[in-house]
Amino acid sequence: MTVPNPRRQRVAKKVLDELFDHPSTVTVIHYSCESFYERKEGQSPRITSIALRKLDSAQTRSFSIHQVAERNGVAFEEIRVNYDSLEREMLKQFFEYLAGFKDMKYLHWNMRDTSYGFQAIEHRFRVLCSKDITLHVVDDRQKVDLSRLLQDIYGSGYIGHPRMQRLVEKNGIALRDFLPGSEEAQAFDNQDFAALHLSTLRKTDIIANIAARAHDRELRTETNWWAMRGGSFLSVWNWVAEHSTITLLVGIVGVAATIFGILWGLD
Repeated sequence: MTVPNPRRQRVAKKVLDELFDHPSTVTVIHYSCESFYERKEGQSPRITSIALRKLDSAQTRSFSIHQVAERNGVAFEEIRVNYDSLEREMLKQFFEYLAGFKDMKYLHWNMRDTSYGFQAIEHRFRVLCSKDITLHVVDDRQKVDLSRLLQDIYGSGYIGHPRMQRLVEKNGIALRDFLPGSEEAQAFDNQDFAALHLSTLRKTDIIANIAARAHDRELRTETNWWAMRGGSFLSVWNWVAEHSTITLLVGIVGVAATIFGILWGLD
């Protein structure tokens, strides 16, 4: 098991705590897409649904292909042949929504690059939309990767892979509607867009749940108490020194032991 780096651990805890100090300024985001492992010609994977969940109220806004199709009167069996126009409309609505919350922070899970992340969504928008249409780009300083925070807090080996699913199982969080990555890819191939949408919504709930438990110092992981405090006697001593109540108790015990020793010697 990898012991957390004390400095990165402190910084990560502070970042997480600040999110919950101002939850109205934080939105949890997750999305589902076509498998990016099977795109042999290098095309970007199609996006099927995006969910945004407010950290304070749990109110959720979602954008999905099948809902756009329903609103536009496109029959289910015609979604595949109209996918470009439906995805384009969905992404336009998504970026218009983001533009209304320019100071929002976004808590996500591994949305870090052009394969899967904000940049991937932006790329799909540019592929499908006219070049003269501007989009709201979220600044990197507004993005918080919960997956990375947890590694800094608990150590890189804090749970097995796939990490989100293992955390859900270890913490007794309901898996209802949750689809692992491979099953999401299969659902896309089967045009089961409703299942993809429900899975995306569920994962935003799970990310918020995991974050809240980590913030409350109640998240169950494979990292034990000893490792969490540096895995050495010096680190544990420094941890004790940082907690005034424990330091006081240690001091009281030490004084009591000294007095007892003196009295024992007098006998």
